[in-house]
Amino acid sequence: MKKLFLVGALALFGAINAQTTFGAKAGYALSQMNSDDEDDMEFEGIGVDKKSKSGFYVGGFVEHKLTDKFALQGELQYAELGGRYQGKLQESGYHATLNMDFKINQILVPISAKYYPTANFSLSAGPYLGFVVSNKFEAKFKDSNLPKEVIAEANAELSEYNEMFSDSFDESLQKVTFGLHVGAEYTIYKGLLIDARYNFGLSNLEKDTNTSTKMSFFQVGLGYKF
Repeated sequence: MKKLFLVGALALFGAINAQTTFGAKAGYALSQMNSDDEDDMEFEGIGVDKKSKSGFYVGGFVEHKLTDKFALQGELQYAELGGRYQGKLQESGYHATLNMDFKINQILVPISAKYYPTANFSLSAGPYLGFVVSNKFEAKFKDSNLPKEVIAEANAELSEYNEMFSDSFDESLQKVTFGLHVGAEYTIYKGLLIDARYNFGLSNLEKDTNTSTKMSFFQVGLGYKF
């Protein structure tokens, strides 16, 4: 009986193990901060517009097949996210571009329900949690035809402001965020796959304020199932 139980347990473990795969992925992230207080935004008298911020992500995942068509997947990622605002300064034939970067680097924990229409292609959706590990604000003038010493002096003054605003930004930022994601995955060859996903931020990035600011981001990259 003991031998029969041991054989059965080993068979069950083998079946579970055969349906569970581990992998790693990395790629490009494009994020944007969306606020309900963006009308006529200015910085030091310069009007600014919302832009997207480029970054990256890297992480690992574990997938467990429930059936040939359905699976569950858990992930752990490090992602360089945030938002950008940009303004144009033009006066007396001179011009300069002001970039304002909000850097919000996070540890992401997405959970996905996956559906496989075919063996190599899947659709996924689910929630995610984000844990802020570092954040920073940086404003800087670029792409200018002003004399180099003028731009250098302006950026030196901005660096002092950046330190002060970074502290304020850190104090007002929620350190845990959440949202939903939808995506698709295609296995190119054996374990090599391409993955694309859009993440909808649902939580307010700001605390103790009436303003609502949410961050959404797109991810696309390559992965490998071991």
